[in-house]
Amino acid sequence: MIGRPLIRQFLGGCVALLGALVAIYLEIPLPWLLGPLFSVAALRLGSVPIASSRTLRFSGQWVIGTSLGLYFTPSILDLVVKHWFVIIVGMLIPLLLSVFGTWILWRVGRTSLKTAWFSAAIGGASEMSHLAERYGGRVDLVASAHSLRILAVVIVIPFGFQFWSIAGGNTDLITQTVFNVEDLATLVLGTTLAGWLFQRRDLPNAWVLGPLFISMLLTLTGVVATSMPSEVVNIGQLLIGWSLGDRYRPAFFKAAPRFLLATLVFTFGSLFLVAMFGSIIALYSELPLATIWLGLAPGGLAEMAITAKVLMLGVPMVTALQVTRMVFVVVITGWLYNRVVEPMEKKLLPPSN
Repeated sequence: MIGRPLIRQFLGGCVALLGALVAIYLEIPLPWLLGPLFSVAALRLGSVPIASSRTLRFSGQWVIGTSLGLYFTPSILDLVVKHWFVIIVGMLIPLLLSVFGTWILWRVGRTSLKTAWFSAAIGGASEMSHLAERYGGRVDLVASAHSLRILAVVIVIPFGFQFWSIAGGNTDLITQTVFNVEDLATLVLGTTLAGWLFQRRDLPNAWVLGPLFISMLLTLTGVVATSMPSEVVNIGQLLIGWSLGDRYRPAFFKAAPRFLLATLVFTFGSLFLVAMFGSIIALYSELPLATIWLGLAPGGLAEMAITAKVLMLGVPMVTALQVTRMVFVVVITGWLYNRVVEPMEKKLLPPSN
């Protein structure tokens, strides 16, 4: 019995690696992320006994968070500060998307207003599920909505960018520092401790944000000057794709199909709105449109940052936009529910819970 979970994880790792290699052969975008995601999800939906684990997912998040922090040199930080207005706007747009999504999920998905609100908030799945549980929403529907939204965005954006041949070519924004073993040891120790502390404090996306902040601090202060080996970054992508695919079960798309359909309508509608808002922002900003789109995209922080990194599309700005948006949404969602959504809910008769 003790070895059974390890066997399932070993088989899951083999499937994830095979999926990545097939994706590379087929030349699909983000092969080390999407290959494992597709292969593991397909087998999980087919009841094949494979698995991932929280430790593996956290390890992948640690890799991505640490590698992202290495981009934040003093000159890059100046660039991010220069575009502070875009970051502020990027924090407000998710609120508009949440209102739009809440209406879609409430009216079309036929769920309660509270469940619709926490399902539509563009924050972390675990954080929104926790808030939904606290306020009496349907945790299963909230978790499903966020899983499906992230899956759709992770698929649509890379394939869309590949179809339109959108990729970066300005390597000035990309860390060119050579690999340094001694500095890497310091980096690993500091970022691992930060991830552990963030998790102990129950902070959102602990194993992305903790390592990201410490890696950024060590880079800005000149304590470390190293790059992350590409092989390690590929492993991090594989672990995240594997964990995303492991979320799905045979009954996933059979449970509340109308609600899941409404989630897809909301997701594609959000992508359209982000494209529109991004195009307007680009008129008043020096940032490339593709970088703005990725920064505003309603996907997960790690997944959008990976996309920016692989396609060389302004990783620091995308990371800054995604981090500030996520933190802002996590902080404001519960407060807005108490002040706005709950009073509205008391005046309305939701179709169902």
